[in-house]
Amino acid sequence: MGIADVFSKFKIGLGKTRENIIARVQQIVSLRPHIDDELFEQLEEALVAGDVGVTTTVRMLNDIKRRAKEERIASSGELLTLLKDEMAKLLRVSEAGSSVLKIPSEVKPFVIMVVGVNGVGKTTTIGKLAHNYKQAGYDVVIGAADTFRAAANEQLEVWAQRAGVDIVQQSHGADPAAVAYDAIGSAVAKKADIVIIDTAGRLHTKTNLMEELKKIKRVMEKRLPGAPHEVLLVLDASTGQNGLQQVRHFSAAVEVTGLILTKLDGTAKGGIVLAINQELRVPVKFIGVGEKIDDLEPFDRQAFLDAFFAGAEEKQKIGETHAR
Repeated sequence: MGIADVFSKFKIGLGKTRENIIARVQQIVSLRPHIDDELFEQLEEALVAGDVGVTTTVRMLNDIKRRAKEERIASSGELLTLLKDEMAKLLRVSEAGSSVLKIPSEVKPFVIMVVGVNGVGKTTTIGKLAHNYKQAGYDVVIGAADTFRAAANEQLEVWAQRAGVDIVQQSHGADPAAVAYDAIGSAVAKKADIVIIDTAGRLHTKTNLMEELKKIKRVMEKRLPGAPHEVLLVLDASTGQNGLQQVRHFSAAVEVTGLILTKLDGTAKGGIVLAINQELRVPVKFIGVGEKIDDLEPFDRQAFLDAFFAGAEEKQKIGETHAR
């Protein structure tokens, strides 16, 4: 997929967030031509309302204030450019882009453990992830280790068929760690390139979820030293600041290496991407921008920013021209 196509998908997917954050920022700036404390207070409210988070918002605005003073900027019309620059700095931790679809040639199979609470779209995301890697030329095996949810195996099997990849599963209630062990074994036997292991988001037993995930991770490492090579946490973008707590809890248990943000197209609070990068330093590796199997995109920092500010900079230039 070309850069223009990625930008187009991001632009559509970020529509609600753009209207909620950037459109509000534009309105604030247009009503206050000069930079002052009240302007920054209004900008802070707009950014926090878009789930950028208080900590991240304060840091960004402090940096913008400093730059405005150093660069002797008095016109509020130039703040959008400064805001985009500061957002770019925050997103440096998530610069992977399409490189996330390239796995190390010396690691085979490359094991990806996928975690997340129920309801975030984890099952469909795994299907889309498998499709992405399949399209990139890899042989993929899915391990259905969410054995506690009755419909999980059936749903994952459907997605595996859509993606055209193999799936390893056992009966409902089977030991999840055993499924993960068998899936890696199957991939080794088939000389597959990638194993994607689904896990439960909630347990219907007295077992603690995080302890169960730790066990699965230990068993995978026992079957294949070094596994899992990637632990991806699936987050529903609309959960906002609660998502930060999920990242903290899962990271403490299984050392999350990257995030997949789903349902970004359905929320006006996509500012959570900035908060996660700044406060937790965990990279966003994929974002979901729709329901189709090819609607899971590798996170591209520049495409994200361009889509986030789409149309805003043009309007700013027009406004400045009229002001003259």
